[in-house]
Amino acid sequence: MNIGKYVELFVDWLSEVGRPVFNQITIFIENTVDILQEGLLSIPFYIIILLFAILAFYVKNKSFRQYKISKKNWKNLFGLSFFCILGLSLIYLMGFWTQMIDTFVLVLVSTLIVLIIGIPLGIWCAHNKRIYIIVRPLLDFMQTMPAFVYLIPAILFFSVGNVPGVLATVIFSLPPAVRMTTLGIKEVPKEIVEASVAFGCTPRQTLFKVQLPLATPTILAGVNQVIMLALSMVVIASMVGAGGLGESVYAGIQQADVALGFEAGLCIVILAIILDRMTQALGDKKEEL
Repeated sequence: MNIGKYVELFVDWLSEVGRPVFNQITIFIENTVDILQEGLLSIPFYIIILLFAILAFYVKNKSFRQYKISKKNWKNLFGLSFFCILGLSLIYLMGFWTQMIDTFVLVLVSTLIVLIIGIPLGIWCAHNKRIYIIVRPLLDFMQTMPAFVYLIPAILFFSVGNVPGVLATVIFSLPPAVRMTTLGIKEVPKEIVEASVAFGCTPRQTLFKVQLPLATPTILAGVNQVIMLALSMVVIASMVGAGGLGESVYAGIQQADVALGFEAGLCIVILAIILDRMTQALGDKKEEL
């Protein structure tokens, strides 16, 4: 049975019927990416490095807010800030600052789209077993299908450039956001939910004032996974015209340029570590020193 032929016919039909919608999506994402990239590139690099360092200190200090700064914990409080300064400065000195900003914007836009879709869908799945039964195999399909396959319909629907790269990244990164949101809400003790209802909370109040606050660490763990998956798609997305560090890595592969590939890959690693540690720190309620 030639299933692929029917899928191809469906994709071709959808490409024709949905062209007006796809054009609007393309315009919106392109404008958003361009505005963010131009805005960040207009800011001096040392200001952005300083902002990253301050943000890193804030998220770490928020995790350790009940402790005073001492010799015992200064590394935990200031270590990430120092790494941001050193790592981002190295990226600038290697000449990959513009590509790093482009990659950061692509990851940021992809992550925001994933969270806008994934968190409400995860909440719906947590409260409706039938919806979860339907959505779960779709998430399995999205998570296990090779990422390269997503590029084919993305090109047909949105041509080449940043847009198909962003949307392929969204599809690849969506499952963890939905799964972790569903898991976080389901893990809220039933006794707490029943107590909130007994005190007169409406379903909306129970969700926003009880379930979501208690599920926040799990949801933030999902955000962390989304960001890491988005960064892992950087090189793959460059094959359809997405810019950034992935483009340099892909050029290094095509030209067998070890130096170029290593330097661009190192920049991706530095950015991934910074974003990973920040999102982990946001999810930490308390750590032992």
